[in-house]
Amino acid sequence: MAAGMTFGNSTPEASPYADEGPYGAPVAHKKAGLTRRGRVAIAVAGVAIVGCGTIWFQAHSAAVAKDEKEAAALQLQMKKLELEEMRIRNEQASTEKKAAAASAEKIQAAVDKCVKDSSGLIGKGYGSPSRSDVVADCKQQYETADGAGMQAAGNAQDAAGDAEGGEIGSPALLGLVAGGGLALAVFARKGKKADA
Repeated sequence: MAAGMTFGNSTPEASPYADEGPYGAPVAHKKAGLTRRGRVAIAVAGVAIVGCGTIWFQAHSAAVAKDEKEAAALQLQMKKLELEEMRIRNEQASTEKKAAAASAEKIQAAVDKCVKDSSGLIGKGYGSPSRSDVVADCKQQYETADGAGMQAAGNAQDAAGDAEGGEIGSPALLGLVAGGGLALAVFARKGKKADA
């Protein structure tokens, strides 16, 4: 049988070169898009991302809520501490006020007793103290005997001692440094002349 001729129902034999064009075998183009395996991989990755994102969001929300509760509890505790501190300060102030009032009453009673005891000396003759002198002396005697007066006097004495020269002032220090520098320069110059 000759090539290309067909008789009856028989199919012609396919030539091995029948599909080739003048420039060689035609290129078979693949259908655009993902394969089934690629679509499954993308779906699995999407589910994993969504699941992880949901879990992270829930954990983050729980952590934020816990932090807010802790901050509120800490703020409440700080308010309690502030109130306790204010209560202690108020108690201390009232105690100090009572102590000061009691001390003032003691001093006034002592001054009154001193004036009463010294009233026999008032106006007895030439050079005798007047009533105001006696009152001033008694006040000075009993008010300075009080601890607060002694403390105030000590603070005043410390301040005066510091101002008088308890430490070297900056002008004196500057003078000492300048004098030392000048002495070093003179000795260095004499040393150079002796070497030459």
